[in-house]
Amino acid sequence: MRYSARTLVFPPIRHVPAALKCLDVGKRYGSAQVLRAVSFEVEAGAFFGLAGINGAGKTTLIKCMLDLSTPDAGRIEVFGRPATLPRSRAALAFLPERFMPPYYLTGAAFLRMMAALRGDEYRQDAALAMLERLDLDASALIRPVRAYSKGMTQKLGLAACFLADRDLVILDEPMSGLDPQARVRVKSIMKQLSARGRTLFITSHALADIEELCDTVAVLHAGALGFLGSPEQMRRSTGGRTLEDAFMRLTGQDTAEAA
Repeated sequence: MRYSARTLVFPPIRHVPAALKCLDVGKRYGSAQVLRAVSFEVEAGAFFGLAGINGAGKTTLIKCMLDLSTPDAGRIEVFGRPATLPRSRAALAFLPERFMPPYYLTGAAFLRMMAALRGDEYRQDAALAMLERLDLDASALIRPVRAYSKGMTQKLGLAACFLADRDLVILDEPMSGLDPQARVRVKSIMKQLSARGRTLFITSHALADIEELCDTVAVLHAGALGFLGSPEQMRRSTGGRTLEDAFMRLTGQDTAEAA
């Protein structure tokens, strides 16, 4: 059979919207301008790290992404949908920096509640497997959360996020309260999620973690975007030996230390 240009049919190119898109996002609390025209995109499947000193606006930006706070300017999209639409958040899982589950619930009751809120079925076998991966003893499922240590509480929150298996995972300081062994385990899980095509968005004060994990890093300083690119580009553009050196130079902290 002969083929001509007319007989060949090519499928249309499918456009995959960015997992997250911020365009000129601004936020003010009274006279304080917390976010200043913040614009960036997180492509689907990317591992994105957001860094900044305390008070830089990181948590405020995440609250705007999740429609927990309304920007005064600009817009935010999640997989092409306005972040203000509840269905836009069906594709994501989120763990806040200060994670405080209801103290009266057991670990199993909390995970069951989170599954129900997502419209998912709670599976005991999956929960036990995830706890094992996070080095959280199975007895945590029957213990009340009020008896947990800080590290155990953090692992429970991470377990709920990872069990959700959503396309976008937003973690605000995911390593908070974790010991070195737990940090290694969490990073291994995040790398596996990234390899499976999930989009990860993390904030961290540990620049070494961002350098190890993320293909893109953004630096938020005084509410404005001070850098956006790869960790390697961040080092080269500042002349820093490490990402921490580069961060200090971008935020002017090296000058402050010298003074």
